[in-house]
Amino acid sequence: MTNNDVTFPNQMISPEALALLGGGKIAYVKTIRSEDVQKQFPQAPELAPGMQLYALHAADGTPIMLTDSREAAVANAWSHELETVSVH
Repeated sequence: MTNNDVTFPNQMISPEALALLGGGKIAYVKTIRSEDVQKQFPQAPELAPGMQLYALHAADGTPIMLTDSREAAVANAWSHELETVSVH
């Protein structure tokens, strides 16, 4: 039997190390509330409160794009040759 669980010591991974994951071709989609958009996307227009949006982020957490559908975020990642991964 093979155990695919990997355990890491309680150490922080630097943003630089995260950016290099997958050769810089890894991204993730995160649900975000419209009230929190300005923190990550300061250039975004003011949005009505209570909306659920989807943010595409690089592996190091750098925000790439914001959209109202998860499918659009994933499609944008693919169009930029980024592989989306699940984060928990």
